[in-house]
Order: sequence, then structure tokens, then C-alpha cells
Amino acid sequence: MSIVGCCILFSCATTQQAQLKSRDAEGYNNRGFAYYQTGQYEKAISDFSKAIEINPLLAQAYNNRGAVYLYKGQFDQALLDLNKAIELNPEFANAYNNRGWAYVKKEQYDQAVSDFNKAIEIDPRFVEIYFCRAIVYFLLEEYDKSLLNVTEAKQLGYQIPLEFLNDLQKAAGGIRTSSHK
Repeated sequence: MSIVGCCILFSCATTQQAQLKSRDAEGYNNRGFAYYQTGQYEKAISDFSKAIEINPLLAQAYNNRGAVYLYKGQFDQALLDLNKAIELNPEFANAYNNRGWAYVKKEQYDQAVSDFNKAIEIDPRFVEIYFCRAIVYFLLEEYDKSLLNVTEAKQLGYQIPLEFLNDLQKAAGGIRTSSHK
């Protein structure tokens, strides 16, 4: 009976330690996000890295660090982190979105569309993704697909920038974007 008691206590102690480590990792992740929001990108990267060091399974930290690398123009580094975030959590729509943008920045548009499609498959109400996909289709000069995505985004309540609508209308040869919700 005492052996079983030791095992249970040991499991509890290990569980408590894991919970504390998890909270520490989440704390660094949250502070990293605050640094990111205030433009302190190196501090953000440092905190996201610390969160990953504490909890290498924290997909959010990889996603967030990847997003900072993306913002800084370090697209290959961003892709490494975003790939890891998706590996850890294959249902992480934000990571697919961010990786899609990394592919856009590298002009790998087919891969970007694929990631935006996956993000929509995971979360069909993630309205910004429809606009992201519309931008890629615009860049690919597939204006009909761009317009379909603009329409979908607008139907879901997303405000499409007027400048983009005007550019799409001109590029598509005068299609009437204003007639679509």
C-alpha cells in the first residue's frame, strides 16, 4: 500500500510541476504577445522562445514567434515556426493563416491558397481568411475567384477596403463589385 501511495504522490507532484511549467510558458507567451503589440519584436521573440523552451508542445508560442518573424520579413524562419505550430496542432486555423501569408510574401501563391483553404475548412466563420484568399486570387489575376471571396467575406460581415474593391473592379474590366453584399 505504501508503494502505491508513493506512486500517486509522485504523479501528483509531477502533474503540479507540469502545470506550473505550463503556466510559466503561457505567461511568457502572453508577455511576448504584449511585446509584439507594442513593437518590441526582439523581446517578443525572446519571450516566445522562452515559452517554447519551457513547453516545446505549445503550438501558440511557435505560431506567435512565426508571426513576428513574418512581420519582420524573415519568411523562412517564420515558415519553420509555423510548420511546427501546425505539426503540433493540425487544427490551428491561425497558424494556417500566418503560414499562408508567409507563402504570399515568398510569392508561393498556390501554397498560400492551400493554407487559406485549410484555415476556412477548420473555421468557416474566420472571415478575414476569405479576404486573404481574395488578395491571392487578385495577385494571380483570377479576378472571378477574387470576387467570389470578396462576396463571401462581405456576406460574413467583413469590411472590404474600398481601395481593394476599386482595384479589383479595374483589373477585372469593370465588374460591379458594389452590387455584391
